[in-house]
Amino acid sequence: MRQFKSFRKDVRPPNRARVCETAPGIARIPKIYCFFACCSVSAQQVYGRLCTAGVLAADRPGRLLYPFNRPFLLRTAVLFAFLLCLLTGATFGQTKPRKAVARRGDGVQTLLQRHGLNTRQQQRQFRQLNQGRLTKAGGLVTGRSYVLPAAAPRVKAAASGAGSLQATNPTSRGKSTQPLLPAALFGPTYSPVPVRDRALRGAVYYLSPGHGGPDPGAIGKYGSFKLAEDEYAYDVTVRLARVLLEHGATVYVMVQDPNDGIRDQNVLPMDYDELTYPRQVIPLSQLGRLRQRITQVNKLYAHHKGAYQRLLSLHVDSRSEGQNIDVFFYHHANSQAGLRLAKNIHKVFTNRYKRAQPNRPYSGNVSERGSLYEVRTSHAPAVFMELGNIRNAKDQRRFVVADNRQALANWIYEGLLADYTGR
Repeated sequence: MRQFKSFRKDVRPPNRARVCETAPGIARIPKIYCFFACCSVSAQQVYGRLCTAGVLAADRPGRLLYPFNRPFLLRTAVLFAFLLCLLTGATFGQTKPRKAVARRGDGVQTLLQRHGLNTRQQQRQFRQLNQGRLTKAGGLVTGRSYVLPAAAPRVKAAASGAGSLQATNPTSRGKSTQPLLPAALFGPTYSPVPVRDRALRGAVYYLSPGHGGPDPGAIGKYGSFKLAEDEYAYDVTVRLARVLLEHGATVYVMVQDPNDGIRDQNVLPMDYDELTYPRQVIPLSQLGRLRQRITQVNKLYAHHKGAYQRLLSLHVDSRSEGQNIDVFFYHHANSQAGLRLAKNIHKVFTNRYKRAQPNRPYSGNVSERGSLYEVRTSHAPAVFMELGNIRNAKDQRRFVVADNRQALANWIYEGLLADYTGR
């Protein structure tokens, strides 16, 4: 084997160098070389590797070709270890960004909520992360993959019964004073509920989606599909319930479906398994259905005596097939609290419509309608809302988009917040 010249003639390892006694022929090799060269190999393999690398002269065992001394070796080892840690840390510190594929009918809010994200900051981050991948109007393209922003720390929500929902209130010992919220109400995609703030703490809301059980309400034809009023009113209702929980409110959903949850499909399948809180079979009689849920509302109203309490009844009524309607609000003539609540929600809708559709006038209004059973008999101030016409083609196109249903829930929440903070 060809000998490489040393930097100095006949330089041998200094006597003070510690040697490795692992194998014959390398008795004078410093241990640092044994460490880097002989991981999980035999002594003979080590000797061969050192010879091949030019560290050891094959014909003169024990002779180093280069004049390495202990300080040099130690410095080299420390530098090598430092670089190794740097590279390893960089590799493990880089986490791949989460991505999600947009489904048909998805908007930014719907996509983010499906992954437990939907604060205003996260919406801004989403748009920044996906610049150039959104439509001109800021929408999503079905089937396209989008980068998700980082998730904020989440606080689980809780339930104080089958239909009463309340944000978790941890004690000083770290235990929740309420049992965990059943996932079935919002579905696995939208559970648990992150508590974002306590803006509605102390407020109690009774949400009554129109119809349900044996009564699907108005039916609209959408191509070859049928759209049931109760399914769309229910979806907006549970979306609203979730938003209210995010801001610390106590919420009772007076009609519940045991397995629907929040749904992002365009066409929501019709079923008849809804129950009145708490787990009561819904009667066939219309008067019986209304009396059943209002009886429960009034019992709960007495239980929460002294608290800020409001009832909202949400409908997607039929009226006439050709009539396209905006959102209308009804209250009892003798209820000043109901009137104020209706006006606060109506104001939000008016402003939102101006911003979203500046060339289209908003015709929704607030009026008295004391003949409505829920408005007339509820002990809590009540507002009856007509969200649209399920039999009108323009309204149908609005309701089949999940992001529009979420927008309705968000706007109602804004009105409720304005009413609560301005009381």
